[in-house]
Amino acid sequence: MTTFDERERAFENKFQHDQDLLFRIRARRDRLAGLWAAGLLGLTGGEADAYVRQIIDADIAATGPHDVRDRLAADLHAKGVDISDHRVEKELARLLDVARVQVHAE
Repeated sequence: MTTFDERERAFENKFQHDQDLLFRIRARRDRLAGLWAAGLLGLTGGEADAYVRQIIDADIAATGPHDVRDRLAADLHAKGVDISDHRVEKELARLLDVARVQVHAE
């Protein structure tokens, strides 16, 4: 194996590692966001866990950058929770930072 091949393999491995890390961070953010929204919706126990799973699945299934924000905002508005889309987006940004710290600490 040449130096070029070794370098190429190293870049591929780093790219794969970074993608895996980003996936874990987003999944953690989605879990935290689901728990946050479940609390606002008054869901507890198994209902809250099921809702969190729905939020994580929605992010995995959709390809848009705002799929989780739109889903959370729609759910909250449907239940009469007075919250703006901007507030939901700010909370998602905050939870992304929390998720990043948590995943890196593992």
